[in-house]
Amino acid sequence: MGVKISGTFVGGLSMEMTHELSKTKLLTDPPLDNGGEGRSFSPTDLVATAIGSCIMSVMAIYAKKNGVNLKGMACQVEKHMSQDLPRRISALDVVIIMPGHLSEAQRKELEVIGNNCPVIHSISSAIALNKTYRYEA
Repeated sequence: MGVKISGTFVGGLSMEMTHELSKTKLLTDPPLDNGGEGRSFSPTDLVATAIGSCIMSVMAIYAKKNGVNLKGMACQVEKHMSQDLPRRISALDVVIIMPGHLSEAQRKELEVIGNNCPVIHSISSAIALNKTYRYEA
């Protein structure tokens, strides 16, 4: 069974997207440099959001199953757009901030899991993906 997402044009350049199962709504708007008002996530921002969320989600699933404490895990994603046409995401710089108490074995396992999230396997290889795992106390 697939996941259904529907969208409605709400005026200006904004779209309201609805996750059919939960009925959660999300407004999108193009960035200022592409004629939008920049008042919400742009469609390409959602790609950047998806990669950070996906990496953390698959690691959290593993952690829950294995009793690993990931309290304090966070991410930062910086999206870079191409300077030439067609307009596209050219690079994603992803920093995953992990708790410093994890053992070396846990770190290696979690990084393998994070590096194999479904979003990573779904984006174009034309997007430079720069991932860093940073461990903090």
